[in-house]
Amino acid sequence: MSAPIISLEGLTSTTSFDQLLATAKSGGCASSTCGLSGKPDDIDPAVWEKIKDHPCFSEEAHHYFARMHVAVAPACNVQCNYCNRKYDCANESRPGVVSEKLTPDQALRKVIAVANEVPQLSVLGIAGPGDACYDWKKTKATFERVAGEIPDIKLCISTNGLALPDHVAELVDMNVDHVTITINMVDPEVGAKIYPWIFYDHRRYVGIEAARILHERQMLGLEMLTARGVLTKINSVMIPGVNDEHLIEVNRWVKERGAFLHNVMPLISDPAHGTHFGLIGQRGPNAMEMKTLQDRLEGGAKLMRHCRQCRADAVGLLGEDRGQEFSLDSIPGEVTYDSSRREAYQEVVARERHDHVAARSEAIGMVKTAGSGKSLLVAVATRGGGRVNEHFGHAKELQVYEVSPRGISFVGHRKVEQYCLGGRGDNATLDGVIAALEGIDVVLCAKIGNCPKDQLAEAGIRATDAYGHDYIETAISALYAAEFGIQPLAATA
Repeated sequence: MSAPIISLEGLTSTTSFDQLLATAKSGGCASSTCGLSGKPDDIDPAVWEKIKDHPCFSEEAHHYFARMHVAVAPACNVQCNYCNRKYDCANESRPGVVSEKLTPDQALRKVIAVANEVPQLSVLGIAGPGDACYDWKKTKATFERVAGEIPDIKLCISTNGLALPDHVAELVDMNVDHVTITINMVDPEVGAKIYPWIFYDHRRYVGIEAARILHERQMLGLEMLTARGVLTKINSVMIPGVNDEHLIEVNRWVKERGAFLHNVMPLISDPAHGTHFGLIGQRGPNAMEMKTLQDRLEGGAKLMRHCRQCRADAVGLLGEDRGQEFSLDSIPGEVTYDSSRREAYQEVVARERHDHVAARSEAIGMVKTAGSGKSLLVAVATRGGGRVNEHFGHAKELQVYEVSPRGISFVGHRKVEQYCLGGRGDNATLDGVIAALEGIDVVLCAKIGNCPKDQLAEAGIRATDAYGHDYIETAISALYAAEFGIQPLAATA
């Protein structure tokens, strides 16, 4: 029997502020102590302090904390064959896309409005829609304004790296301790297939020369950040037939230069997006190709597998985007920051995640000692909080875990179209969901109807709501025990 659940969805609704405060005050637990006591054993305490509330740099944190991107940096100095920075595409989720560009003052107003309404917010990022380091004056002005109003928010940038070395000292001075660099190659001949041109030192370069300069600047920027203790995440776009095999070499290079994480993302290639790769028919990898490459990279630079390839104006938890709720015309002209909701949320989540870490450790320990040589791929429908708490028919993505004698590990996510709308399911949509679940053995969800459950079974995929609202790892360990005849854990929450 599961213990009472802290409903993160309920606690973040606009009508539950009194409940949020009451819960935060009830346990006498400060987030700084509870959060730290849940630190994984293999992470240095100083590093944990930097990543524990950052949803991109910590897979564990992404269950609880939200990021926000402000689109203040539209200028770019590199052309990528997979990028087309067009605007007003509210239904597209891909880097470089925004619905409205902002000035630094407008960005500040929007950040305050979001912070007042989205207590999960912990990180402000600038990811374009161009390049944050090339459009530096706007990036710097935005960070200065926001840090003056919300000093505890983490500041983060994403850059192609070409102009990065010029601004490392300023980034450190502004306490920016998370930087993402997109590095798709370390061989200029490969780079020439990805980048038609760069603009550097007042000149445009093309071909191999452009790729060579970009490569040298990226490596220099990475080394400078590592030397100053700034955590770096490397984004690499997997382009089948172009750099898929080469990314093994990229992983080795960035690990040697101190990268904290390596995030290998699939190419998004659709002719409708107007990118060069989309127009020439360059395909992106499928989910199993992505997993195969990521598995080959294990043992190199630590992998990030929970990326959602966010828009440059994304707001909310990873896997959701509430950006359209906070368009400029919906925000009052004058807004004042109120820290109370964020502080109360952090108190509540500190206790919840502390319990989650303990439950995860117990679950993984059981799996490792089970004695079974088998593995399963499990897809989980979740709304956040690290729990199996989403109806199958309402899910827009499923998080994928691998369970084996080595333990339980997050290996990725599968985006799906919502199957159930208005209480009725669509068979054509369900067919698409089933196709997206290639390679999955079991689906865990809070609820599922008999019809989709039967159709999944016909496709060789089992689905169950028997572990609804349990912690994900607890549910997976119990499933594993039931599957292979092992003594199961009691459900914990």
